[in-house]
Amino acid sequence: MLSNEALAELWSQARLTATDKFDAPPVILRVGNSIIGTLGNFSASTGKAKSKKTFNVCAIVAAALSNDTVLRYVAELPDTNRKILYVDTEQSPFHCGRILNRIIRLAGLPQAEHPANLEFLVLRRYTPSVRAEIIRQVIYNTEGLGLVVIDGIRDLAYDINSPSEATTLISSLMQWTDERQIHIHTVLHLNKGDDNTRGHLGTELNNKAETILQVTKDDFDRDISTVQVMCIRDMEFDPFAFRINDDVLPELIEEYSFQKSTTSKSFDYHELSAEQHREALTMLFTESGSVSYSKLITALRKSYADVLGCSFGENKVKSLKTFLENKRMILKEGKSYRFNPDFSY
Repeated sequence: MLSNEALAELWSQARLTATDKFDAPPVILRVGNSIIGTLGNFSASTGKAKSKKTFNVCAIVAAALSNDTVLRYVAELPDTNRKILYVDTEQSPFHCGRILNRIIRLAGLPQAEHPANLEFLVLRRYTPSVRAEIIRQVIYNTEGLGLVVIDGIRDLAYDINSPSEATTLISSLMQWTDERQIHIHTVLHLNKGDDNTRGHLGTELNNKAETILQVTKDDFDRDISTVQVMCIRDMEFDPFAFRINDDVLPELIEEYSFQKSTTSKSFDYHELSAEQHREALTMLFTESGSVSYSKLITALRKSYADVLGCSFGENKVKSLKTFLENKRMILKEGKSYRFNPDFSY
């Protein structure tokens, strides 16, 4: 337990007043005009197994290594923070060597020498607690560090579903990024059965990260992967796609057409924006000002599928109908329902 004197000091350090002035955190990574990463924060890439997450992260690191553009990632590390730490927790030295070589080639650097500002660690052989301690040691003893990539943050925890471990690990990321003024980018798998990040660790990551990028295999061409925003504090960027070329490097697909999937795909309608609900309901009630209950259920399924590219079953659409009524987005009048365009969401 901390002493009263120590707590008083922490209290003083944590105090914020209306007259305090702060500079905006330096931006080190963008996609277009969208801010992906800043110093003092952390972000993540997520996706299901074999979705090409590591290829995507290689592009991020290569952009930072060259302070240039790779795929759609634009890196802008300040001169005082040009060093990069890449940590792999899953793969063997042989396969990590391939990743390192891929990063160097993407950055356009000589393959015969190791980049002076890149530290690459292979931590597969260690326990989760030792991995975390090694990373902390490097972070606090490397001057000029700007970007840290942890490919396999799940391997810093013994139990991915432990609330206490998840809180401790995410708190460490927040402490390291704040005290060292660096950016940490992590990698975490999605659940096999849905598009949720795995375990309590994934939940904490979603709640605290500056940006979560989702890497997904194309439904129609398994050689193509897409990158889109799962959540972000800044404005969203348009999704982009890449393929692995003959040199085994990720290559941007300039003219890729993003198709809305008509296959069954679950989603949480609580997380939809007011504009998305409004678009679907406007489409539903365009031809008729009011519809009966039986027609409403069928029409809701169709309009939300058309607008969002998602389809769902009867139980889901009945729950959606109740949600829309409770939010007064649709109003019941007699035995019919009508759209309320003046709803407050």
